[in-house]
Order: sequence, then structure tokens, then C-alpha cells
Amino acid sequence: MRTIKFFASLFVMVITVSCTTLEPDQIKVEEGILQGTIVNGLTIFKGIPFAKPPVGELRWKAPQPAEKWEGIKQAIEFAPAPMQGGNPVAGKSEDCLYLNVWTPAKTPDEKVPVLVWIYGGGFSFGSASDPVSDGEMLAKKGVVLVSISYRVGQLGFLAHPELSAESPVGVSGNYGLLDQIAALEWIQKNIAAFGGDPDKVTIFGESAGGISVSMLCASPLAKGLFHGAISQSGGSFGPTRSTTYPGENMKTLKQAEADGEAFVKNHGASSIAELREMEAEKFIPAGWTMPGGWPIVDGYVIPGDQYELYQEGKYNDVPVLIGYNSDEGASFMWEKDSKVVINNVKTRYGKFADALLQAYPVEENSVPKTARDLMRDAAFGWHTWSWAQLQSKTGKSDVYYYYFDQHPVYPEDSPMFGYGSPHGQDVAYVFQHLDNNSQTSESDSEISEAMGTYWVNFAKYGNPNGEGVPEWPAFGNENKQIMYLGSTPHLGSVPSEEALKVLDAYFEWRRTPNGEDWAK
Repeated sequence: MRTIKFFASLFVMVITVSCTTLEPDQIKVEEGILQGTIVNGLTIFKGIPFAKPPVGELRWKAPQPAEKWEGIKQAIEFAPAPMQGGNPVAGKSEDCLYLNVWTPAKTPDEKVPVLVWIYGGGFSFGSASDPVSDGEMLAKKGVVLVSISYRVGQLGFLAHPELSAESPVGVSGNYGLLDQIAALEWIQKNIAAFGGDPDKVTIFGESAGGISVSMLCASPLAKGLFHGAISQSGGSFGPTRSTTYPGENMKTLKQAEADGEAFVKNHGASSIAELREMEAEKFIPAGWTMPGGWPIVDGYVIPGDQYELYQEGKYNDVPVLIGYNSDEGASFMWEKDSKVVINNVKTRYGKFADALLQAYPVEENSVPKTARDLMRDAAFGWHTWSWAQLQSKTGKSDVYYYYFDQHPVYPEDSPMFGYGSPHGQDVAYVFQHLDNNSQTSESDSEISEAMGTYWVNFAKYGNPNGEGVPEWPAFGNENKQIMYLGSTPHLGSVPSEEALKVLDAYFEWRRTPNGEDWAK
């Protein structure tokens, strides 16, 4: 009788094991089994839920863990992007908390380094399914590539006294950042199943994605969730300000709550409960203004002024690779009247306007690149420069600093003829998705290949160096050279450093009581 029972139990065990045997394009995560696809030697999984849909009562709440599922979940199509203006490739929905994985690993025990992409879009747009950030080419270089989604606009960043009161931590407004943190927590728990190494995760992003990387580096909630950070045209080192400008976008919780109260009234509601009853489409503005939604200094996700946090050494000290583009200002300055430009500088910068107009000259009846460079540096260059200097002084991890200067080819009759590298141009180079047309040069291909190699090396080793690319030294007190990514990779000095020092004095003044009162 015992023999019969033994063989019966063994039979059940064999059947159970055979029923859970996974195919090469299947993965088991905490929530269940995923079905992906095998393409060009990679296994690809799209539309993986990392949190519950943030709808109904979960609108304007921190993301909640994803629910388990029975059977095999198809992960072969991108999920919709978050609600926003325009028409993202995969559509848009309030139900948007999904991620995608491209893995070269054949078995779960390979421990491949992980790169996690955070899209840009001014915290009002963006998609994890944009073709320009498709992860295939980088994954083929030897990383598990993950792209994550997060809420944008007012659905991602609305603060309000009622929302703060109902929160267990007493704050509101940074739901999009909490989404990113929830995705990183999911990756820590599950990426090993894809052959990834949870102890070698690097986050990277551009524009709002690069700013997010900066904020995650300063957030205690993200501690231990990543081990390297790449910020392309990012950084968030300016103080708070009630009237925002590019590079000075941050508000306090109190300021953001007041904005939230106005938002509720403008939608004809008297409470958050009423707002939760409305369709998500009602919160997409007819015309976008800057910012349409933005993180805030809430004392919880973002504990304080990031510049001061770095001065005090209160940040997630990991190796960073950071930089910006040579003509970012071309994407944000459309004014052609020099008198208007000068007046705008005086309105924004107060008593520092004259010094900045000397550092970044505006010619009579002309708005040259120097004027655009003030916009570039106020929004991106100064933040990157400050980040590099502060971490070099107060941190233990290396800083790698770059300047992207690969000029697009514009026709001579184009208003952009002779311009440098605009905002966002670098993304296609990093992901190695350059258009194969007559305007793509051999130099473009060389820079794209170098950037892809540097980024992947950084994920693998904590520094960008390796075979086939020029040596890139860490930036610091001993070395002030940075990597120029233009024509060919080569070293050079920090662009406009003397002008950056004038901006440094401006932001230092802004942190004094007089500067703070003036900004109100």
C-alpha cells in the first residue's frame, strides 16, 4: 500500500512540474507567467503591469502592487501611454502603469546588467513605446533593457489639501515619481527571472526623464533601487519658485496645493471626490503650457532643495553619467526680437540680468546663439555643471560629464541652418535608431555607436570605458575635462564655464531670503 501511495504522489509531482515548465519565450514573475516573443536573438516582453491601474479611487494615489493572474498573460503588445495631449503610438489611457523588457539572456541565472529607460516630455507627455527608444539595439550590446511608464500632467502631479489629508504620509503631488519608484521596486523583485542582475541596475532618461533620474538620486525612497544613473539634458538643482521658468520649475507643497485648489475650481468641482468622477480626458489641456504637470518639493519623495541636499551629502551616491546638448535653447527660445529677449532676461533674473546679458550677449536687432545658450544653461547646463561639481566634492562615486554637439544637417533655406544640437536629438543616437537617409553621415554613425557603447559599458562596469572607444576620464577636482560627443568623441573643457559662474551667483542669491522673496 505504501508503495502505491509513493508512486501516486510521484506521478502527481511529475504532472505538476510538467504543467509549469516554461517555454523559451515565457517568464514567471511574482504575479504569474508571461508570454513574450523571440525576435533577432532577444526575448521581448511588452505591456507588463507593475502596479494596479490608477483609476477610480486610485486616481491621485500612490501606486499599488499589481494583482496576480491565472494562466499565461500575453505580453506581446505595448500598453497605452498615460493620458496626455496628442496621439502616442500605442494609444493612451489612465490605465498606464506597465513596463517592457528586452533581454539577451537565455537563462535566468546569467545576471546581465540592467538599463531602465525613463521617457521625457516635460512631465506632460511621453511613452514607453516610442519607436526612437526601442530597446533592441542596446539589448544586443549586452544589457537587459527595460522601459517604464509613469503618470504625467495633472493626473501624475496634482497636489491638493484634500489629497494631502487623505495620504498616510500627509503629502500629495508626486504620483508620477512614485510610479517610477514602484517600477524600480518591481524590477528588483523580478528582473532576475529575465536573466537580469538586480544588483546592477542603471536608470537613464532624457529631459523630464533625465530630471527624474536626478530626483531619484535625491530621493530616500529610491535608495538601493539602482546602482548607476545617466541623465541626458536633466538635473534639478534650482530652488523653488512660485512663477516657474525652464530650470526653475520646482514649487513647494503649499504652492502646489494652492494651484491644485484653483485646478479643482476651474473644472467646476468643489472637491477631489467630484474630480474623481470625471472622465480622464477632461484633464488634458486644450493647449499645453510649461509646466503642465511637474514634481514638487514635498518633503517626502523629494525631501528638500536638491542643491542643498547634495551640499550636505544627502543623496543616493552612485556613479553618474550626465550631460546636455549644444543648442538646447533652440528648442525653447522662439523670440526673434532682441528687445523682447532683453526684457525677458530682466524680468526673470532681476539684478543679475545685466551680468548675464554680458555673459550671454544679445546683439541689437539679432538674437545669436549666445542668447540661446543662456536658455540652454539655465535649464540644463548649469544643473549638469552643479551636479558634477557637487558630487565630485561630497560623494564617493565617479562623475562622467559630456557635451553632445553632433549638428543636424539643415537645408540652407531652413531657419535652423547653422544651429547646433537641439533638445532631444541625442535620444536616437543613444538607442542607435538613426534614420537611414541621405542626411545621416558616417560621423553620425560613429557618434551613435560610441554613445551606445559608452552607455552600455557604464551599465556593466560603473564607468563608460572599454574597448573601441576613446578613454573618458572621471570629472572632478583633479580633472575638469569632459567628453565632447560630436564629429568624433574627444575631450574638451566645460562650455561657457565663466558664464556658468554668473548663473551660479544668480542661483546662490535666489537661495537667500532676498532672492526668495523676489521670486515670489
